[in-house]
Amino acid sequence: MQTKSLTFILTVFSLLLSVTAFSQKTAALNSLLNKNSEFVFPQTTDKISKALNVKTVFYEDANGEKYAKWPMNTGLELYCSLGKDNLVNEMFFTASDNKPVIIEGLPFGLIMNKSTLQDSKTKFSKYNAKTQKLSSGSEFPGGSKLVFKRGKHYATLFFDSKNLLKSLSLTTELIDPAAN
Repeated sequence: MQTKSLTFILTVFSLLLSVTAFSQKTAALNSLLNKNSEFVFPQTTDKISKALNVKTVFYEDANGEKYAKWPMNTGLELYCSLGKDNLVNEMFFTASDNKPVIIEGLPFGLIMNKSTLQDSKTKFSKYNAKTQKLSSGSEFPGGSKLVFKRGKHYATLFFDSKNLLKSLSLTTELIDPAAN
């Protein structure tokens, strides 16, 4: 009887370990980040595609604006608007379909679904980071956004109601909330 109980406990324990081991992914952005873990701009769609080993998907919105995205097997999706000569000067990082998978290797050493609002506020306080509560009509109702400027780019981090990082954008201008 004790052998069956021990076998059951070991089986459950190994299942828990395997779920944990496979739920954490790396974003594979290393060659696109500088030594300070900041995304390097400008980039080309070809360089991003090669670094991520993912084919670029090009598309246009209703206004004819050009965009590119890179949906990755990790659950991370990168997308951006395209500038002159298809140069990338801004980037958005989000978990596709809000998957709960933990994705590390993001700019600034952030980890999707693991970095917290409080840790980020502390980490980016030297950049005069500002926090704002998100409304019930936002993508992350009850969550927060943290905004700071680093160099020529604004970083906007979105957190859900549990204060876990869900989205990151690096833009040259602050985006009007009405545009979302």
